[in-house]
Amino acid sequence: MAVTLSTEFECRNESACVACGGRQAENYLSAPDRFFSRDIIYKLVRCPSCSLVWLSSPPLPSRIGEHYGPSYDSFIRKATEKKSDQHWQQTLSTIQKYKSGGSLLDLGCGAGSFLGAMRNPQWKLFGVEMSEQCATMARQRTGATVFTGDVLDADITPGSLDVVTCFHVLEHVYSPAEVMAQVFSWLKPGGIFCVHVPNIGAAEARVFGTYWYPLELPRHLYHFSPASLSYLGKSLGFDEAELITCRVSFIEYSTRHILSSLLLRFGIPHPDLASASAPGLLWRIFRKGLRLTVLPALSAIISMTGQGQIVEAVFRKPFPVQAAE
Repeated sequence: MAVTLSTEFECRNESACVACGGRQAENYLSAPDRFFSRDIIYKLVRCPSCSLVWLSSPPLPSRIGEHYGPSYDSFIRKATEKKSDQHWQQTLSTIQKYKSGGSLLDLGCGAGSFLGAMRNPQWKLFGVEMSEQCATMARQRTGATVFTGDVLDADITPGSLDVVTCFHVLEHVYSPAEVMAQVFSWLKPGGIFCVHVPNIGAAEARVFGTYWYPLELPRHLYHFSPASLSYLGKSLGFDEAELITCRVSFIEYSTRHILSSLLLRFGIPHPDLASASAPGLLWRIFRKGLRLTVLPALSAIISMTGQGQIVEAVFRKPFPVQAAE
């Protein structure tokens, strides 16, 4: 693979961490966009104080769309649409520990998979989605009010929401602190912000290194650990209600990145995730066998060595402190 450096990036002060303000960012790793098999090398840096990792000199906002496109949108939409209401049961249970109804906003709602699971007379549903096609599907599927565009441009009345959810979106935004501050302003006192992000501190991330699928360079601009996400939430005024890691394996996609890279080194073309066609019958049978045998065993071994692959956090907006009489 030929290695080149991109000229599309904007200059940025790499020494200031948006979570803790630390100014000693250190090199973390360098890797290409493996989803599209592109040869531009991207650099991640890490804050040693809170462990937040971010993309050094990211693509300009005006050009970030070039790193998504129809094939990426289709890949993500298919993965999301496979998630049944049963998939969301744990998340629903988490939310119900704090709220039994009210106004709920899902950031990056996609085609409405989660909003569909939340469809209930007790909830008034809202969403924000960049893709007009997905937003339309979400409206038709759930009856929710869905704003199309950037999260920070959404027309939400401050102090009007009981719950805001954000599943695998915060890592895509240029200003996660600004987004979380906006969420804080939208929530009622006692309202909760439920967020899921890949865990850069996961054992699986260490095992696969630059081939770990959730790196998603350059679409993932920030990479959180439990410590950095906790620090960011608390710095913005949230109370941390709960924060855990869970085991949702990305081994299959990470292994595919490795296989594609090895084959290319030997001059054997192999479709990347962006261009892969629907698998044939023999491959589906073989893949099913792997999913039932090798992959669970490998996942279990890796899981024993450290944290899970997803950070799940619930932050709560505190009630105003009552002045003593």
